[in-house]
Amino acid sequence: MSSEKAQFKAVADRSRCCGYGLCATICPSVYKLDADGLVYFDDARIPPELEEEAREGAAACPAEAVWLEPIGAQGNPA
Repeated sequence: MSSEKAQFKAVADRSRCCGYGLCATICPSVYKLDADGLVYFDDARIPPELEEEAREGAAACPAEAVWLEPIGAQGNPA
């Protein structure tokens, strides 16, 4: 992760995830797929240099199961 502070975190509704894997194909640094093909994150914080790629990955999800949310002012997830 860069020295810049992450301003967004990735969020997933795994109950909506259908395992298409488009998010992970577009942004494999953020979106991972488990053994069942469902999305998860090693670290939900999005490094600033990956923010655009992470947004594209989320936008590609046909089930709208992943999105980005702002991180709270103290750097804790909102």
